[in-house]
Amino acid sequence: MKKDENKEGFVHLYSGSEVRVILLKGLLEDKGIDVIVQNDYQSGISAGFAGGTVNTIRLKVHSSDLDKAQPVLEDFIQNQH
Repeated sequence: MKKDENKEGFVHLYSGSEVRVILLKGLLEDKGIDVIVQNDYQSGISAGFAGGTVNTIRLKVHSSDLDKAQPVLEDFIQNQH
């Protein structure tokens, strides 16, 4: 198992603000790539305590989709201002 891979086979691809993660999530899903959004801040609030920060939302993709997701991520980063 890779260092950043969990037992379901998802690996970290990107961290950023909720807006940027949602935009990237849509681009990846348009390419048929399944994603998981991990929002520790919102999870902490729901559980009754603060955890993480608003800007540390993580986007994960399945390890088998990583090669397909990488060019989408690179294009996304280059086109964000």
